[in-house]
Amino acid sequence: MRILLLGSGGQVGHELRRSLGLLGEVVALDHPCVDFAQPKTVASIVTSVSPGVIVNAAAYTAVDRAEQEPDLAHAVNAESVEALARCAAATRSLLVHFSTDYVYPGTGERPWVESDPTGPLSTYGRTKLTGDDAIIRCGCRHVILRTSWVYASRGKNFVRTILRLAAERERLSVVDDQFGVPTAASFLADVSARVVERHQHDSGAPSGVFHAVPTGSTTWFGVAQAVLERARSRGVAFKLPQGGLTPCTTAEYPLPAARPKNSRLSVERLQRAFGVRCPDWREDLNRIVDELTEGAST
Repeated sequence: MRILLLGSGGQVGHELRRSLGLLGEVVALDHPCVDFAQPKTVASIVTSVSPGVIVNAAAYTAVDRAEQEPDLAHAVNAESVEALARCAAATRSLLVHFSTDYVYPGTGERPWVESDPTGPLSTYGRTKLTGDDAIIRCGCRHVILRTSWVYASRGKNFVRTILRLAAERERLSVVDDQFGVPTAASFLADVSARVVERHQHDSGAPSGVFHAVPTGSTTWFGVAQAVLERARSRGVAFKLPQGGLTPCTTAEYPLPAARPKNSRLSVERLQRAFGVRCPDWREDLNRIVDELTEGAST
């Protein structure tokens, strides 16, 4: 089976190369080979590869910059995704696509389920939702994996930023009133491989929208605490002293794009449909922090 992987250079795409490589021939493409800012070029790329499965890890993810670049965000996250969905429908290919917690309005305290009403607060969230809706409307065989707070041992992400800032600063404030689920890119890649493998062997495999995150939840402050505690337990010394990390509110740390305060996601549907094990969020976090601090202890 030939699998077309788009966005292969990102932190999720990097892990997907590993997990999908066990299932078949992977054609891994990234910018500039595929320019999602030019939606009209997407169909020709898919046609030239002729895949049985399309896995799309490409996206415009600069949440704040999207407020100043709405047309570009829409081209990448909506128009090009619709072009992919049309190609998948025409060729009867499976489309696996990654979406976001930002499609929800962030109200309440319970975890969101896939059937809940959406209501994005930002340009980024709106463009991602438009892409999701386009996939569903096109009628192709699809699995949309909505996730949150993605990080890895490579690329630009919150975990790596916290380790860097703790080495540089003596005081650090982190938002403590936004709740969500930190998700390792490796977890998403393994879930995706499970989905693709199931569809390989079962023409009646489940499709639609699924949440793909670990279990449990925390705040950004809670993630930062967990990162630093794990690193310190391994003997890593920081300029940031014990007690130097303090919580703050969203209002005290304003950003151009509004963030949902409740990004908790229920994974019951994913677990039932694909038998996926969703570990506690700390499990992958500890492993990634261990990788990032290897050899850094004093």
